[in-house]
Amino acid sequence: MVEFLIYDEGECVQCMHVGSYDEEPETVEKMHEFMEQNGYELDISESRLHHEIYLSDPRRVSIDKLKTDVRHPVKKKQ
Repeated sequence: MVEFLIYDEGECVQCMHVGSYDEEPETVEKMHEFMEQNGYELDISESRLHHEIYLSDPRRVSIDKLKTDVRHPVKKKQ
């Protein structure tokens, strides 16, 4: 089943991860460092979720060229 949803994500930190899915935690760590350095904190909840958008087909692209858009919701630190 496929669903088409539209919703307002609000403020997010986003990064293009290029490479193996196994190496994605390193990219996420850099995103968290960026958040901290710029006065933001992670804001994941039932309504604000971590997103990954897979832009490459792993059946057709070599692992080192896989592209994934990674998004984490954030909010300004109080």
